[in-house]
Amino acid sequence: MKRTKQTSKRTKRSSPAAAVGGTAAANAPSVRTLQQPVFSQPGPTPDPTTFVVNHPSDGPAYTVIDQLNKKHKLQPLPYPLPRGGVEPQLTLEQVMGGNTAAIKRITQGGQLVFHATGDCGSTRGPATQNQVADKMTSDFQESDPREVPQFNLLLGDIVYSFGEAVYYYDQFYDPYRDYPAPILAAAGNHDGMVSPLAHARTLDAYLRNFCAESFMVTLEAGGLSRTAQIQPGVFFTLEAPFVRILVLYSNTLEDPGVIADPTIGNAQLAFVKAALQRVKAEKFKGALLFADHHPPYTVSRHGWSISLLKQLDQLCDQVGVWPHAFLSGHAHNFQRFTRTRQSDGTQIPYLVCGNGGHGLQKLSAAGAAVLRAPQVIQKASASTDQVVLENYDDTNYGYLRLIVDANQLRIEYHPASDGAQTKTPDDFVTVDLATRKLVHYTANDLGMPAQARQIRKLRRGG
Repeated sequence: MKRTKQTSKRTKRSSPAAAVGGTAAANAPSVRTLQQPVFSQPGPTPDPTTFVVNHPSDGPAYTVIDQLNKKHKLQPLPYPLPRGGVEPQLTLEQVMGGNTAAIKRITQGGQLVFHATGDCGSTRGPATQNQVADKMTSDFQESDPREVPQFNLLLGDIVYSFGEAVYYYDQFYDPYRDYPAPILAAAGNHDGMVSPLAHARTLDAYLRNFCAESFMVTLEAGGLSRTAQIQPGVFFTLEAPFVRILVLYSNTLEDPGVIADPTIGNAQLAFVKAALQRVKAEKFKGALLFADHHPPYTVSRHGWSISLLKQLDQLCDQVGVWPHAFLSGHAHNFQRFTRTRQSDGTQIPYLVCGNGGHGLQKLSAAGAAVLRAPQVIQKASASTDQVVLENYDDTNYGYLRLIVDANQLRIEYHPASDGAQTKTPDDFVTVDLATRKLVHYTANDLGMPAQARQIRKLRRGG
């Protein structure tokens, strides 16, 4: 796809371009290592209106890529293995700089809330990313601390079109400058792609900004305060109260997603198997999520990642542990599916949230009938599970808000167009952790009954 953006340079903001390119001026930002992580600016700042770094058309690079695609010469790219052995692990406590008090508060509060969205980078300007980031940031204004998000998991394609360091400020750091929590990220195909017109290493900027070995402010941050994330690598287990998330890297092809093949090896299969075996051995009762960039199921222009799904299914079947939900991006819209497993009737939601800021893609071709949901996209058979498209949004930008406690996993979809004053989701699904069936959500008491009692008391007194 060709991506073009024409913008002027914004004033009164330091440009990271010179520093990253190696010709930094005297007042350019520098790398700083800190003892503790920093997640946002000290105070709210105005939304950017233009990009600092002009992003010319990627058309010439995509012309070469299209030619290589036609000749079937594009293959998944090998990547550096993560730190931490077969199952690299990262805890939310580590992400928070060893903040045991915060983890204790979450655990005692009885639930964890976090965000997720994908395809959040944009080459056309900051407006759409601002919409999503501002709406997510408004979720931190809560009367009940249990409802406050604790982190954000980006589902890939953070920086377009080739994950270049020079665009990290405009497409990541600046839009999320006021988001007051950790941001982790699965790498997308655009984060690992290398332009055929450039001499670059795959995932170079992603690894520097999301897989650092310590809390540091990178050159790409351009003088902003957020420290680089300390993920072990492109795949890892994230441990948090009430949830484990297996984050996978589905590599650089437009389609399909690839987690294992002769080119890149089987390290991710070994990782998933080890993680599932640990879930089983420890009798982990919390929510188990898979997260990657390429969706196993989709009804958009992108195809299914059939081999990826088959490889994961085989491991789940072998170990006897299945995820409660699967999160992906890549499709540039929102889609939700329900997979009902033939073997035991359990249900797994598959959610695609790829409308985090990049250009939206319609599910229906121009002039074709608008797609209706829900509808079956795969019938149950002796060899296949039933898959139903439950809902979608190809008109708005948005994100997921996930709530997990000891009994339930609830996944909400919020369009950015609702604005900061709306906190009712446009779509939601709830999974019972024990039965692995979709159920009605058991809501929290956020104070309304007490208010109602007070009103009745005042009325009686009147």
